[in-house]
Amino acid sequence: MKTVQSTLLLLLFMPLTEPAPPAQQDSGITHEYGTDNLEETIFSQDYEDKYLDGKNIKENMIIPDEKSLQVQKDEAVTLLPPKKENDEMPTCLLCVCLSGSVYCEEVDIDAVPPLPKESAYLYARFNKIKKLTAKDFADMPNLRRLDFTGNLIEDIEDGTFSKLSLLEELSLAENQLLKLPVLPPKLTLFNAKYNKIKSRGIKANTFKKLNNLSFLYLDHNSLESVPPNLPESLRIIHLQFNNITSITDDTFCKANDTRYIRDRIEEIRLEGNPIILGKHPNSFICLKRLPIGSYF
Repeated sequence: MKTVQSTLLLLLFMPLTEPAPPAQQDSGITHEYGTDNLEETIFSQDYEDKYLDGKNIKENMIIPDEKSLQVQKDEAVTLLPPKKENDEMPTCLLCVCLSGSVYCEEVDIDAVPPLPKESAYLYARFNKIKKLTAKDFADMPNLRRLDFTGNLIEDIEDGTFSKLSLLEELSLAENQLLKLPVLPPKLTLFNAKYNKIKSRGIKANTFKKLNNLSFLYLDHNSLESVPPNLPESLRIIHLQFNNITSITDDTFCKANDTRYIRDRIEEIRLEGNPIILGKHPNSFICLKRLPIGSYF
């Protein structure tokens, strides 16, 4: 009887003596999931708070009707600054405008673009411009330098440069010119090399009154003679590679004044012309340096 009771007692207490499952591992997992759930709960609350706040704000907002929106739109339109003349022109989008200089080089324009009134320098080299007119530079009193090198210019109206009283440098090199226009009075440099200009395309007084002209480039044209009435101010004269066949004692000097000396001329180039300079020795007696060219 005692044995049976002992066995029953042993069986009753056996589960108490078995090792417990690893509670530490389970608690760890429970802790991790608990952290995730906590973060989700915080995020949900934060989102809900923001959402509710946003909802409350939205509910409290006064949504204007179409009429009030139209009034605001009209007021905005009236507050816009007035349009300037040059706002419509694309020149400074197509070209580069910088401190009074406009650079329109190699942009395939076929006419002079509208320029800002404060422009002093225009570089429009290597384009497709065929003609220059007085309208191109109307109301442009500040222009000091124009460069149209490498275009297709065939014609220039006589009044094109007449109002440009401050213009000092003008380049028309590498075009298709047959004649020269009236030039502005204050030019210091004029470049028309590599054109098709003939002597009859230059009027007798074209250069006479240009008392500031120092550099004259007319090489690689079709001139049959040296242009007349060249101003005393000239320092450099390039006439090489034309069709000049003769010169006279009055071309550079003064035939009736043997004391006359032309001080300022530093260089005259006449090579590449069908002229023997050695046959005209009296034509250079007023010069400090002989012209460059063939003497035999």
